Amino acid sequence: MTNLDQASACLRLDAALNRMVVTFQGMTARPDEYNCECHWGSAEELAQLKVPDVELELDLLHRAWRPIDWNDHGSVLRRVLPQLSRALVGGLVEPLFGMDEVGRSLARGQWQQWPGEQVAAVREFLNAWWARTLIDPDPVVPVHEVLALCHEASATLSPWLDVWEAQTSSVADHHLAKAVAHWEYDLLGDRLPWETQEHEEETRIELTAWLIHTAPARLRSQNAPVELLHRIRLLGLAGSARWEDPHWPDHRY
Repeated sequence: MTNLDQASACLRLDAALNRMVVTFQGMTARPDEYNCECHWGSAEELAQLKVPDVELELDLLHRAWRPIDWNDHGSVLRRVLPQLSRALVGGLVEPLFGMDEVGRSLARGQWQQWPGEQVAAVREFLNAWWARTLIDPDPVVPVHEVLALCHEASATLSPWLDVWEAQTSSVADHHLAKAVAHWEYDLLGDRLPWETQEHEEETRIELTAWLIHTAPARLRSQNAPVELLHRIRLLGLAGSARWEDPHWPDHRY
């Protein structure tokens, strides 16, 4: 990886963030949008979502994207997306459980059914952020979290894995080793390492197959611990062959 590669990825992400501002400028929540004051916030805070382009406090930004009970979730998202995208890249968004929550919020807004220029802006932001994260030696949001967000937002896994597989830098390999260390407990228990609302089993199988095919050589290039390589090997075994293997880590489920 060269400095030029990093510079190009940064420029692409900056352009994508600017595009989000231009595309969603002037957007507001619906005039009749409502949420219960007793658990969501004040009428004055709700009113801010109906005024375009005003920066929100981070707590209010969080309360805008996270609820599942907006009448028109998509319009609320369009109102906050320029600020939310910058906050995501800056590491200022802190979901209760994981970045997959943000991805599901995007999915609830049905962004892939919005007008074409809006769809293109969101898609390019996700693609640019993912590409930049993979070659960032110290991303503020870990690669495995960004992947979970992108999967939940797009309802597909293979395009994001394809980009990772094509990015053969040592930095991307290092991120893979860290992701495997984070995922192995869940995957060895035949669970997807993040929460998803649909196609969980298919997604787990796809991720597992990709790791079995892709990870071993790349982990060895990172001098990953031998036991981590055995965890990948164990993913290719089933039932008692997995549990009775001498390198089974004695996980309890």
